[in-house]
Amino acid sequence: MTSKTVRLLVRGAAAGAAGTTALNATTYLDMTLRGRPASSTPNRTVEHLASHLGIPIPGTAAQRANRISALGSLGGLLTGVTFGTLLALVRRTGITPGPVAGGLLASAGAMIGANAPMTALKITNPRDWSTADWLADAVPHLAYGLTTTWVLDHLDHQ
Repeated sequence: MTSKTVRLLVRGAAAGAAGTTALNATTYLDMTLRGRPASSTPNRTVEHLASHLGIPIPGTAAQRANRISALGSLGGLLTGVTFGTLLALVRRTGITPGPVAGGLLASAGAMIGANAPMTALKITNPRDWSTADWLADAVPHLAYGLTTTWVLDHLDHQ
């Protein structure tokens, strides 16, 4: 792997990490303002995958619940960083829409990338979501996409 490729991957990962921070901050602000609980879908996804793969999650009931919560959060971080890296690779091909269009496309891609596996696993069904549910998912993903695209734009000019 060339040093140019490594730099590209690092820029993508950094942009994805920044986007994930924006997504988390937006989500936590929404939770604070509306007094709503955290989504249970990341935890249910971890439990489903662990059960399906035959991987036990050890500990007392409380320890196991804490591990599942942590693994759900780590999965979100991994998804965000990975998607930022993929965006950087796509941009390498010459596909670089403007900041707004790029941010909207990145937002949609991240939202689909995050929700499609959970939908396929029957953890959630977006057809059953209320307007509030859609907004609680779409707004943080918009923050992710716009932030990730902005960071990539700025790192590309370094």
